[in-house]
Amino acid sequence: MNKMRYLISRHTKLFFKDKGTFLPSLIAPLILLMLFVTFLGRVYRDSFRSVIPNGIKVPDELINGFVGGWLLSSLLAVCCVTVAFGANMIMVQDKMLGTKADLTIAPVKSYILSFSYYISTAAVTAIICYVSLGVGFIYLHSVGWFLTAADVLFIMLDVAIMVMFGTALSSVILYFVKNQGGATAVVTIVSSTYGFICGAYMPISSFSNSIQSIIKSLPGTYGTILLHKQLMGAPLDKLEEKYLPGQAVKTIRDAFDCNLYIGGDKVSVNSMYLVICAAVIALIVLYLMINILRRDKHE
Repeated sequence: MNKMRYLISRHTKLFFKDKGTFLPSLIAPLILLMLFVTFLGRVYRDSFRSVIPNGIKVPDELINGFVGGWLLSSLLAVCCVTVAFGANMIMVQDKMLGTKADLTIAPVKSYILSFSYYISTAAVTAIICYVSLGVGFIYLHSVGWFLTAADVLFIMLDVAIMVMFGTALSSVILYFVKNQGGATAVVTIVSSTYGFICGAYMPISSFSNSIQSIIKSLPGTYGTILLHKQLMGAPLDKLEEKYLPGQAVKTIRDAFDCNLYIGGDKVSVNSMYLVICAAVIALIVLYLMINILRRDKHE
């Protein structure tokens, strides 16, 4: 246990000491939130108003709270994965510099070293994502706050699950990367594409049926939908309570990915949690098995 604590502390300190990696990882989500609000906020507000029947006046605070929830949930869905790839660069650097080989020469079991990378990366990613969530909550409070204490707790839970998913995914993929150039290429590809394939940047209904089927088969999509439901659910509940009939609000929920359908059947919240949690466990087990088996092979 002492070895595990030492390794986790080492990896984490190295990440925070590397200002060239830490600062961009911290600032990037905040810049992305600002860009979302600046360039996409008006687009989604107009889209939301377009589905409201003529003659019904919905307060701007409610519209802004809904749009803000969409933007923040999209940001978190992406950052929980992309930040993890950046934070996991310590593992790549250790392999590139030969430090990982030196650590395995010492009496440290392979699975302990591997799991220490995972925990350190998850901790770093969680810190950055929760900072982004805090800034997002401040933004929501300024434009339209409808979340309850239970909503906030579930959002924090969803972020934690998505951080574990992003860390596990990055650990498996980056394990096979041997140099800085390869790692940079992987991070760039993930950063530029993940938001589209997880349904964060655009509603799933915006894609063709074939692309929708692919998106719905990816575990990260379920985490995105959970964040959408938690952050946009309260404004939509208020909209249904005071302004629009239930069927009209259901149409909005479907259009903005608060609901997910597979084969015409609505996927329950419990099923979504089951899928994303199963993916986390499977990826962690795969990551540890790869490390153990490849270590045994080299020995």
